Amino acid sequence: MPRVPASARGRASADPLGVALCLLSAAGFGAMAIFGKLAYDAGVSTLTLLTTRFVFATLLFALLLAVRADLVAALRRAPRRALLVGVALGAVGYALQAGLFFAALRRLDASLLALVLYTYPAWVMLASFAIGRERPTRRRLAALALASVGLVVLLAGASGGSLDALGVALGLGAALAYTVYILVADREGPALPPLALTALVVAGAATTFTLIGALSGSLDAGFEAEGWLWLVLLTVVSTAGPIAAFFAGLARVGPSSAAILSSTEPVVTVVLAGLVFGEVLTGVQMLGAALVLGAALLLAAPGRVPARVPPDY
Repeated sequence: MPRVPASARGRASADPLGVALCLLSAAGFGAMAIFGKLAYDAGVSTLTLLTTRFVFATLLFALLLAVRADLVAALRRAPRRALLVGVALGAVGYALQAGLFFAALRRLDASLLALVLYTYPAWVMLASFAIGRERPTRRRLAALALASVGLVVLLAGASGGSLDALGVALGLGAALAYTVYILVADREGPALPPLALTALVVAGAATTFTLIGALSGSLDAGFEAEGWLWLVLLTVVSTAGPIAAFFAGLARVGPSSAAILSSTEPVVTVVLAGLVFGEVLTGVQMLGAALVLGAALLLAAPGRVPARVPPDY
């Protein structure tokens, strides 16, 4: 992943391509719940879904590496630390986040869990400020406030179940795991092109879930044939593509802006759920969605903001 040029750091939050990449990533991840629900309807288990998702993504990137000599060369030139971090991002960070998320999903309504998970933009921003990675700006703080309020309005009303303390703790754990994942990727990612880094991440996650599945004996391919369609779409549309787009956008806009822009993901999920499953947004939920989109537009609008603090590599 190339470094953001020094001349561009002063406008990183308004980088049009970076904003577009983060929004594209959010759209892909937003569709994940739809494909996942359809896969579950076809009889696919959670562990089988996760394992297949990342194994398929690894095979997809293996084919890409076979025809992209530049990516292979980048991997060979990269420091060993960068390679190890890339694999660890998937094997530990991404796998841990996914594991905590699906454990929480067994105890919480999906909408409430989404609300808990999407506290992570605040954690990313606060952590970035605390460790000196980025400087606070009125625009970023205002965007964070808009996104946070919008998500509360959008999702809180959809959760009718009783509060489960352990489920909330697992959801917060997933949010914190994703926070660390983003900050580590932002620091270590520049040593590799986004596609090369994504290949390492999905391979690491595939290794973790394959080992868990093999040791537990929980993998099961005895589901309906339609399930394979949703697994393929989950791999291409909601795994490989969004991860690569996120890393590329992260390099341009920084971790806090990337996290806030990713807050459009649950908006995408709600809209797609309405189209696919007939779920209808209430007027209040539409207001919440508008606030979240407003946060993204605020970050995307032209205007100089203070420079990102250059990482001490």
